[in-house]
Amino acid sequence: MNVPHFLFGVFGNATALFLFLAPTITFKRIIKSKSTEQFSGIPYVMTLLNCLLSAWYGLPFVSKNNILVSTVNGAGSVIEIIYVLIFIIYAPKKEKAKILGLLTLVLTIFAVVALVSLVALHGNARKLFCGCAAAVFSIIMYGSPLSIMRTVIKTKSVEYMPFFLSLFVFLCGTSWFVFGLLGSDPFVAVPNGVGCGLGALQLILYFIYRNNKGEAKKPISAHALEIGPGKVYQEKQLVSNGSHVEQV
Repeated sequence: MNVPHFLFGVFGNATALFLFLAPTITFKRIIKSKSTEQFSGIPYVMTLLNCLLSAWYGLPFVSKNNILVSTVNGAGSVIEIIYVLIFIIYAPKKEKAKILGLLTLVLTIFAVVALVSLVALHGNARKLFCGCAAAVFSIIMYGSPLSIMRTVIKTKSVEYMPFFLSLFVFLCGTSWFVFGLLGSDPFVAVPNGVGCGLGALQLILYFIYRNNKGEAKKPISAHALEIGPGKVYQEKQLVSNGSHVEQV
């Protein structure tokens, strides 16, 4: 067993789990108020797709020595489906129908990828097909905070970019980047290398503007803690709630 490869995978599991659990603040609020308020359910459905594709890619019959990729993304899939179900329960009728439709589309996409890879592809072709699909959505997920980084630069305030969330994005990206390098797997290394770089940029911005927290007009930390491919949808809610943050 490659011990460093295994250890970085375990550390990656821990940091990724933190990121998956970050939105629990949002859902405690939703359950308590019995309303989804101005939150969007799109990030959770899209992150579910990313987790499903990555978990599938990590299975031994798709790619070797990546079972730790499957464990964390399998756990992430369960967490995200719980978020989506809670959102559907408390969402207004129109929003409920939209999220149900998107969830159906996501599950269909995953089913198609899984079936095609099982029936039509074998060996390296299967790994290439599944790896590309997983890598694309991983890059989208890591790239989602770009808009909030732009907001930090424009407002010169880190009010909506929590330090520990930025730190764990960096640690998660770094650990899986090294894991991918040690395993000679570009489909793990490349997207997480992007995550590592973006996480580092967030930390740099935080230390530049750390003394400028701005005026907390509303308790919107739940919005700030959202991550995932649909992060931009959450930031739009800041504008609709009367925040001074510019819409990107």
